[in-house]
Amino acid sequence: MDHLFDLARQAAQLEHSWRSKRLARVGDANLKLMRMDAQAYPEETHACAEGLLVLDGELHLDVAGDVVAVAAGQLYVVPAGVPHAVRPGSTGTLLIIDG
Repeated sequence: MDHLFDLARQAAQLEHSWRSKRLARVGDANLKLMRMDAQAYPEETHACAEGLLVLDGELHLDVAGDVVAVAAGQLYVVPAGVPHAVRPGSTGTLLIIDG
């Protein structure tokens, strides 16, 4: 198992946008890397909270009817059971933390 991750290099190697790659588990949490490509992503709801850390670019979310912009270096935590969708125009790389 790897212990050191070059996130920029691994993000550049992702073949497809909107398909996450699990890097590791920390306790009960998955750490997943995903690339955004300006396309919208449909609404989803999870049983567990989901952390969305923007490594580069910007993420635009609809969260329970509110619009949220998450800039590079910011972390947004979607509470469990809250519907959320990615708005068009979101680009860059996300580190997703989920259970």
